[in-house]
Parts: sequence; C-alpha cells; structure tokens
Amino acid sequence: MDDTSASPAQGEPERQRNGDAEPEVTTDLDGDVATLTLGGELTEGARRPLVRTMTDLMLGRPDLRRVRLDLRAATYLNSAGMAVLVQLQKLGRPRGVDVVLVAPPVALIRPLQLSGLWLRFPVEEHQAVEDDRVDREGGPG
Repeated sequence: MDDTSASPAQGEPERQRNGDAEPEVTTDLDGDVATLTLGGELTEGARRPLVRTMTDLMLGRPDLRRVRLDLRAATYLNSAGMAVLVQLQKLGRPRGVDVVLVAPPVALIRPLQLSGLWLRFPVEEHQAVEDDRVDREGGPG
C-alpha cells in the first residue's frame, strides 16, 4: 500500500496528510556570504530546495564561508524541519561554512529552544526588525 491510499490518522494535521509542499527559496550572494530566504513552512518539504541550494553553493563557491538562512517569512517548523537545519549545518561543517539563522519568528524560536537546537546555531537579528522596534518605541526613525 502506498502513502496516497493509506487512511490518515485521526487528528493528523492536513499539511502532513497531503504531503509537504516545497517552500520558495531564494539566494542572494555577497562575497563569501550567501543568504537563503525561505518563504513558507520549514518541514520535510523544505529539505529538497534547501539541500539542493546548499549543495550548489558548496560546489560552485569554493570561497563560501557563511550561509545566512533568512527565516522572517517562515510560518511553521516541525521536527522534520529541524532535521533539515541540522543537515544544512552538517553539509557546511567540513569546509568551515557556518549556517546562521536570521530573524526567526516566535513560531520557530520556541520549538528550537525546546529541542536544544537554539544553542547549536548562531542567530542574527535582522536590521529591519531592530529599526521597527525603535520606531514603535518612539525613538529615532
């Protein structure tokens, strides 16, 4: 019996029953730093586009030193998504390429903290987030 004919478990989220759609991944290169921007859910569906992009960067950019994973537009993270993050980190490790999480939203921060992965990845706040905070607090801007 294949996955399409199996009956879903009661209470199983819709996203798991219908398979994970691949989220959009865009790449921006700036010297030895690549920024991958993920739009959508960080689940098993994100594995193929993220690993393919990371592999292409590793093969095509011998000077690559840092991969910034911009997560501002990510909406959901599950354990398969966490495994993807670890896989990206393992792909870069032999060449000394750091994987940095950029501005993860609260929906991603909490699962990363609970799993212990929060301490495994460097995290950058995005400048626009900081500027917005200053504007809201009535400071310069």
